[in-house]
Amino acid sequence: MKVLKFGGTSVGTVYSLQHVKSIVEGCDEQVVVVVSALGGITDKLINTAQLASQGDAEYLQQFKEIVRRHEDVIVGMVPAEKELEVRGIVEPLLEELGNIFRGISLIKDLSDRTRDIVVSYGERLSSAIIARIIDGAVHFDSRKYVKTNTQFGKHYANLVLTEKLIKQTFANFTGKVAVVPGFISEDEHSGEVTNLGRGGSDYTAALIASALDAEKLEIWTD
Repeated sequence: MKVLKFGGTSVGTVYSLQHVKSIVEGCDEQVVVVVSALGGITDKLINTAQLASQGDAEYLQQFKEIVRRHEDVIVGMVPAEKELEVRGIVEPLLEELGNIFRGISLIKDLSDRTRDIVVSYGERLSSAIIARIIDGAVHFDSRKYVKTNTQFGKHYANLVLTEKLIKQTFANFTGKVAVVPGFISEDEHSGEVTNLGRGGSDYTAALIASALDAEKLEIWTD
């Protein structure tokens, strides 16, 4: 087994995603593919939330740009027979995200917890789409097995629990390709969405590679 991690620049455009698809489908062994949000989306999510918290109507235009970026990838990469399935996942997620931005705008407040929730949509959206682009891929939600606890306002992976859950999650996986979102995680006590911070997708990939005793971990960039 190999673990391949693709950062935002590697999944930023239709052109770059074509390379990702070719690389993964060209692997002979079983692979776990860890993906970041589409290039630039994490920063845009944070900026949009900040604009909304300031009551700046520009957040609406920024949100439209987020929607457009994902629409471009769906139109450009998702096979016709899977487009309805993908839209059934992506459109409700984008609607949820839009509602969160509206809520932030109304109360003019952006807490750390809400920021974590907002940025999680980047990886949730990208992984859902990419899992339907790569032939035979199965989508796994990293929030189910990457568990964190919070110390001094920062989220740290519970390594023992996370390793145990990763092994349990993939124990019966017999497919060729698993696609998982990097970066995002879940608080082991409250179940709230958390994240592993900048570089968190690399960390997610390393946690998975270690727990599954992967032959190799590859960090890909454009």
